[in-house]
Amino acid sequence: MSSPFWPRPDTMRLGAGSASTKPGQNLCPRQLAKKINEHGASNRPARQGFTCGAAHVPEAASQGTNPWASWPISAQAHWPPPGALPPPAVAMAAPAPGFISVFSSPQELSASLAQLVAQRAACCVAGARARFALGLSGGSLVSMLARELPAAIAPTGPAGLAHWTLGFCDERLVPFEHAESTYGLYRTHLLSKLPIPDSQVITINPQLPVEEAAEDYAKKLRQEREKIVAPISDSPKPPPQRVTLTLPVLNAARTVIFVATGEGKAAVLKRILEDKEDSPLPAALVQPHTGKLCWFLDEAAARLLTVPFEKHSTL
Repeated sequence: MSSPFWPRPDTMRLGAGSASTKPGQNLCPRQLAKKINEHGASNRPARQGFTCGAAHVPEAASQGTNPWASWPISAQAHWPPPGALPPPAVAMAAPAPGFISVFSSPQELSASLAQLVAQRAACCVAGARARFALGLSGGSLVSMLARELPAAIAPTGPAGLAHWTLGFCDERLVPFEHAESTYGLYRTHLLSKLPIPDSQVITINPQLPVEEAAEDYAKKLRQEREKIVAPISDSPKPPPQRVTLTLPVLNAARTVIFVATGEGKAAVLKRILEDKEDSPLPAALVQPHTGKLCWFLDEAAARLLTVPFEKHSTL
């Protein structure tokens, strides 16, 4: 049986300055989502799916936190887990920025993000495989999607959601009722508004030790040749134990979107998108093989960028 997430996922992974910009565009969220969907499409082989692999951009290391800890790839201090990274020559390559969109406010960003998810879902469900898998990260992304996604996908009705599968790029090893549980937050704030059966939501077993929880989650995702789920035991940001997807999964995605808001993200975003580091941050190594890489930022998070980006206003 094939997996919705691996090895060729019908997926979308979402994760939660002075700059050279293209002319501002006043596009409604739906128009912007269409534009991003069409960006670079002629250069990619057709493939179903959408990976919303965006997570929070971590605070800069100078603020006393591990800049890797918040990413869906790994939250451990001793990176990498086996099989998670490409060979060193690839890891040292300068990353391509991808498609960078900057919004005037988190609210405008949220509306456009929800429309993009809705359009990708509709495209995948209408495709030959008729399914859409969405990999989610936590943090402020939960409230963004909870506020905007139900209305964005309402036109498709329950029939469209019957073809969805949800998973989590990075999950804390805590009970689902715990305030830090990624699934628990989505269950309360988003899934309560969407008629998606529990059988279509792939979760960890929080009662297992972290190593066993990672193995169990990989089986649910139908692990094949590469290590696709890593157990994390020493995340510097509590809680310390997590179950996280690895680079092979993220880079096999059809679309990856990083979402970052706030001035606290500006310095690390500049490192990821512009600096050529011998040991790049894991987020800089997310480069979908045949898919699309997008960055959704607000003005505060983008304030230090000098690479070209498109500035949007959806109002």
